[in-house]
Amino acid sequence: MTAPAARAVRRRVTVRGTVQGVGFRPFVHRLATEFALAGFVGNTASGVLIEVEGPPDGVDAFCDRLAERPPPLATVTGMGFEDLPATGAGGGFAIRSTDRSPGSTLLPPDTATCPDCLRELGDPADRRYRHPFVTCTHCGPRFTIATGMPYDRAVTTMSGFPMCAGCAREYGDPRDRRFHAQPVACPDCGPRLRLVPGPGSGVRPARDAEALAAARALLAAGRIVAVKGLGGYHLACDAGDARAVDTLRTRKARGGKPFAVMCADLDDVRRVARLSSPERAALTGARRPIVLLRRRPEANGLAPGVCPGSPHLGVMLPYTPLHTLLFGLPGDPPGPRVLVMTSGNRSGEPIVTDDDEALDRLAGLADAWLAHDRPIASPCDDSLLRVRPDGTAQVLRRSRGFVPRPLRLPVPVRPALAVGGDLKNALCLGAGEQAWFGPHIGDMGDLATLEAARRADAHLRALTGVSPELVAADRHPGYHSTRWAARLAGHSPVLVQHHHAHLASAMAEHGLDGTTPVIGVAFDGTGYGDDGTVWGGEILLADYTGFRRYARLSPAPLPGGDAGVANPCRLALARLRAAGLPWDADLPCVTACAPDELALLGQQLSGALACVATSSMGRLFDAVSSLVGVCHRTGYEAQAALELEAAAAVAWDADGWTYSFTGDLDPAPVLGALIADLRRGTPAAVLAARFHRAVAGAVAGICRRARQDTGLATVALSGGVFANALLEEECARLLSEDGFAVLRHGEVPPNDGGLALGQLVVAAHLRQEE
Repeated sequence: MTAPAARAVRRRVTVRGTVQGVGFRPFVHRLATEFALAGFVGNTASGVLIEVEGPPDGVDAFCDRLAERPPPLATVTGMGFEDLPATGAGGGFAIRSTDRSPGSTLLPPDTATCPDCLRELGDPADRRYRHPFVTCTHCGPRFTIATGMPYDRAVTTMSGFPMCAGCAREYGDPRDRRFHAQPVACPDCGPRLRLVPGPGSGVRPARDAEALAAARALLAAGRIVAVKGLGGYHLACDAGDARAVDTLRTRKARGGKPFAVMCADLDDVRRVARLSSPERAALTGARRPIVLLRRRPEANGLAPGVCPGSPHLGVMLPYTPLHTLLFGLPGDPPGPRVLVMTSGNRSGEPIVTDDDEALDRLAGLADAWLAHDRPIASPCDDSLLRVRPDGTAQVLRRSRGFVPRPLRLPVPVRPALAVGGDLKNALCLGAGEQAWFGPHIGDMGDLATLEAARRADAHLRALTGVSPELVAADRHPGYHSTRWAARLAGHSPVLVQHHHAHLASAMAEHGLDGTTPVIGVAFDGTGYGDDGTVWGGEILLADYTGFRRYARLSPAPLPGGDAGVANPCRLALARLRAAGLPWDADLPCVTACAPDELALLGQQLSGALACVATSSMGRLFDAVSSLVGVCHRTGYEAQAALELEAAAAVAWDADGWTYSFTGDLDPAPVLGALIADLRRGTPAAVLAARFHRAVAGAVAGICRRARQDTGLATVALSGGVFANALLEEECARLLSEDGFAVLRHGEVPPNDGGLALGQLVVAAHLRQEE
């Protein structure tokens, strides 16, 4: 006698996380069909709603598999279950249309072309052969095309491209990997490419395949092409053509700042840079950031002007079908295998996204424009990271591939917007236990960047459904971002001290609830201090509600204020004067200055004219760079410190000697020792390495003393100086060996690109205290 069939049960499942635009509904449909369950699945404004009905074991197995094997781009952050009365209704399992009610869910970032789409791109028998916009639910644009939520084609920039019959059939078939892939398209229904030639380019306007062929030919001929990507325009040229690279550098007024490159494949990466397994994984993952790699000394085929003075090379791989086609498929005429790919803008301006604006703002920079007619809803620069020796990543610019993936907050916050600082600006919106960074905006120095920030704010609000109740900003009274925050708030925003925000961002990223302070090491170039001076070499005892300044780098005059930063030789002389050391004629920083410059600087320092005191560690690195003869004048931010790090890396394993600071962080004895060794003929690379070790040793010593005084045993390292790989690694090593728990940044940048997260959590706690 057979056992009676189990009575059917019905269960409602709510799924939260990144579950829209990633093929989650067809995944649920296939899973329910596999277990012969009835019911439905649909998108809602807060996630995905599922109801399943069938045998208890089938329903249980369905719920187990749901969280275990989601689609590649999905991230499940929470699931809720509710048992319901069985209805007894059959009819199979249905996919319901999207619920348009207000609320918020999570949208995935833009992701690189998946292997299936790449295979179709190169298959002459496929209808999407050579289609520059091939995509599916597992790859392609999301954030940069979405104009609202819930995510549906009607609220993307694909709304103006009606689907052809073939695409509509795929879009409506739950068994197809393009089911509800909002960017789905083919050569029959768009988008379309076009090449717009500039004066003297020697080519005619072209479309589609001809446009790509003409652009590749222009690059091979040494021309500069503006290429429209996912989040904006790039300026591209052959990275092996010295004349083309130098022309681009001159036109963009980039100074000596290194360019990033895009390599056709991993073999081309290996020709120009050394590549570890973790770096390879970062390069080839779905995010496809720029990864800082160690440049090969011979750098086969790379023009010297790509990254002058830097041992590192920023490298990325193609992440769109358009980029893949730009390098060419088998059988195409040969073209460059390594391209400079730099942001499509003039230095200091936001990246260009609008086609008409590109023709105007990039005129004089580009020889031709490779454009397409799919609008970009939000600018999104390339992300930048480095991989540490232990395989972990330190993100230095968090943008494409990361945004708008949320960060989980360790403590709930009321709806708030934090506007960051004026350098490397990125906004952060938070509510409850989630925070969303906006894309990298850049330096807030003109109306164009302020307008970019305004658009980024509006876009984040539209995608998250969060309406801020408070606005947080930096305490610096002169920051453009702070003044903009005041206009947004309609009154004074919550002002957060710069270095407190840096440390709070590290604490929040590591999930600390703030009930116990940390020993915070905040080293950067500049930050407005509570005493009105420029801070930047701070050891703080900090939690989310406040901080106490435990120690700091001994201050020195900053001649000319921010304008003086471009002259490390002057910073070196100011440091020598503060340390009571003479300006001897044999010192590199003295010989770098003309006699009248020395006289004027001496008068300026003696009378404290146009000088502000600074405890900035970044400025000390600049000063030492000039003192040992590495860099005296700079053409871009942090150039002197970067070149000092590069010099130190050369001698790091060959010399283990160091120097010692005195007091809190008094560099006078270090400067004296550097001068003595310099006169002994010690190479600049050795001096640079010894200085780096001296700073790390001083950090470890002060943290030990702070632990003795307070009992605290957790150290947070934050601020732009900790983008210096040598310093960060040495500080972390010494502190870990001494028994400290060390908080280092990962997905949140240590520089001002991560500042807004700290502002967000501090502002929330300050308001709770009121």
